[in-house]
Amino acid sequence: MSKIVMIYSTTDGQTKRILEYIKVELGGSDVEISSISRANELELTNFDKVVLGASIRYGKHKPEVFDFVKSQRETLEEKETFFFSVNVVARKPDKNTPATNPYMIKFLEKTSWKPDFTEVFAGMVNYPKYNFLDKNIIRFIMYLTKGPTDVSRCYEFTNWGSVKKFAELISRAD
Repeated sequence: MSKIVMIYSTTDGQTKRILEYIKVELGGSDVEISSISRANELELTNFDKVVLGASIRYGKHKPEVFDFVKSQRETLEEKETFFFSVNVVARKPDKNTPATNPYMIKFLEKTSWKPDFTEVFAGMVNYPKYNFLDKNIIRFIMYLTKGPTDVSRCYEFTNWGSVKKFAELISRAD
């Protein structure tokens, strides 16, 4: 069985939830989850597979995601790698694949990294959790993109069936 490390960069916790779900689907053994803030402390050479999940906020992945890929580039190229982006734009059928999602495309172009497998998952809009400014900015963005604007509710767009398929891919790939 492969040793797998799963690293996440999350804003509101949905990316971490996705990785925890994948870990359960993989049976949990020989799987370690780490936040990206601790990832450079890991010895990636001890793992067979590296899974990186990163969320989007206001159209961007966090700088630490780019820094991690840059600093670990050589090791990543020696491993079997999986990358997924979590963003609310992926709720739209024409933007829910790695080939059609603008954030995935932009990230891969900017880093020149070529993970073995990529995926895009729709995230969550959790209005009640946001501060006043974020709530109103996100509401405005949702209005412009014909998304939900009722700030009293949480909207989860993640397709857990797709996450399960990605977990199956991770378990099969070699």
